[in-house]
Amino acid sequence: MPRHRQIIWGATTVETVLEDHRDIPASANEPVLVYFSSVSGNTHKFVDKLDAESIRLPLRTGEDTILMDRPFVLCIPTYGRPRSGGAVPPQVMKFLREPKNRALMLGVIGAGNTNFGELFCIAADKIAAKCEVPVLYKFELMGTSDDVARVNEGLKAFWTQNFQLSK
Repeated sequence: MPRHRQIIWGATTVETVLEDHRDIPASANEPVLVYFSSVSGNTHKFVDKLDAESIRLPLRTGEDTILMDRPFVLCIPTYGRPRSGGAVPPQVMKFLREPKNRALMLGVIGAGNTNFGELFCIAADKIAAKCEVPVLYKFELMGTSDDVARVNEGLKAFWTQNFQLSK
């Protein structure tokens, strides 16, 4: 049965679901981000500034997807035309069709553009709801230095709490 714990992430309190991670490799002690970045590269530029190990999803849908063997946080942009239902990049949907990838995802970080108003970071919201994980943070475009600091701090705290409580 999942256990719940609240953590402070920047100025936001997030309730997390802590699963049993006994079968996770020792390398899981450090945060891992799996991310998708389109040709614009905004999400890549943000993730590149973070302290966490990162793994980029393939840009083209015809390429094989990644199969994860340890827990991760997914970082994704809202893509295409969010008003017409195309918010989640197809490459991310392909990645999440793998049951093990869904099972190992601990949370989602969203990238977006505030010009979309209430649809800001809607892809992160959709994935979090569908996969029953928390949205940990949302940032605009390439993020700011404050966003980078908050995510670095929050990701470390989130990771530590997940793995200390699951032992």
